[in-house]
Amino acid sequence: MKNLIYDLKINKNLKDDELIELLETDIYDDKLHMAADEIRRMNYKDEVYIRGLIEFTNYCKNDCYYCGIRKSNIKSERYRLSKKDILKCCENGYKLGYRTFVLQGGEDPYYTDDLICEIVSEINKSYSDCAITLSIGEKSFESYKRYFDSGARRFLLRHETADDEHYSKLHPDSMSLDNRKRCLFDLKKIGYQVGSGFMVGSPYQTTQNLVADLRFLQELKPDMIGIGPYINHKDTPFSGKENGTLELTLKLVSILRLMFPYALIPSTTALGTISPLGRELGLKSGANVVMPNLSPVETRKKYDLYENKICTGEEAAECRGCLERRVEIAGYRIVTNIGDVKKHA
Repeated sequence: MKNLIYDLKINKNLKDDELIELLETDIYDDKLHMAADEIRRMNYKDEVYIRGLIEFTNYCKNDCYYCGIRKSNIKSERYRLSKKDILKCCENGYKLGYRTFVLQGGEDPYYTDDLICEIVSEINKSYSDCAITLSIGEKSFESYKRYFDSGARRFLLRHETADDEHYSKLHPDSMSLDNRKRCLFDLKKIGYQVGSGFMVGSPYQTTQNLVADLRFLQELKPDMIGIGPYINHKDTPFSGKENGTLELTLKLVSILRLMFPYALIPSTTALGTISPLGRELGLKSGANVVMPNLSPVETRKKYDLYENKICTGEEAAECRGCLERRVEIAGYRIVTNIGDVKKHA
């Protein structure tokens, strides 16, 4: 029998039917995770990069069917952080050793390009030894270029699904997969370190959809790949839909590590939400990034993309200390440098 894991490890690719076999059976899982951990240690040793996450607005003009901050959710308690608030989060994070700040929010028209550039420029001026990552959705080429010129160097934009039919089941007609992909390639053209990714176990998802996600990522060649289990939210059209599983998410983390040895792959908060040891297991499956929350405690529960999100009551220092201990117990160590992506193979 062909050794699928060895073949994926050496050739960085499998045929579609071979990927489906890996995804739909569990007999390979232990060896798959071990192989992925071996590759991540070859490229990144035992280092885990930390990114300070600042969730600065939960207003959003979009109406994605799976998201708790969709514009039609009238039960969402909305908030926005001021530039002063955001800079205070950065100040706290810098003292705790963070050297990357991730500004994440809904697609909120209140934050004009001028305001985003002003915020990015101020962070860049105050913390010149830090990297600024934006995760603020679909914009024009010109907008992305302005943010880059202001000092942002990384951008996270998950494609969520690479299949048009599946995309249309998750989003209203006002949104398109073509535009999502256009944004990602625009970001690469400008010179950002680009992150993409997808939900695992989202409603109506098939194994073939997951293979399409992997193929799209092969085309995009992103620097960062963020995946996490779909977790439903009671105030969305998908209320009560089945959540994604820990097992399939970990399997895909390992497959991604073998396909993209150089990539920065986070062990996500969503993993920690569906399992008490989810983030540790993510690291052991090939992930090498964690993103603790630097947002003010009073706003964390309001950024409710999904139900029962963890770490909503911890101060930044508590979150940092707790996570460092957990990472060490898992067999890795947090490092406080910028943590750029390794050179692509």
